[in-house]
Amino acid sequence: MIELTRLKGAKFALNSYQIETVEETPDTVITLLNGHKYVVLESMREIISLIEEFGRNSSPHWDIPPSRDITAS
Repeated sequence: MIELTRLKGAKFALNSYQIETVEETPDTVITLLNGHKYVVLESMREIISLIEEFGRNSSPHWDIPPSRDITAS
């Protein structure tokens, strides 16, 4: 689970395994596998970092390369 913040400041925990996409439109919109959407204050980069941190802390086999610059084309 990762902790996120709704636009009005309320904190909530989200199961990161259920995330299908994260978009910046310019608000950050998270779409889950079931189609539910959440608009949050955190940036896409922050969400990716939270997911990576959660993975490293929750599984001894979490093996993903260090963060990359996903904005570079």
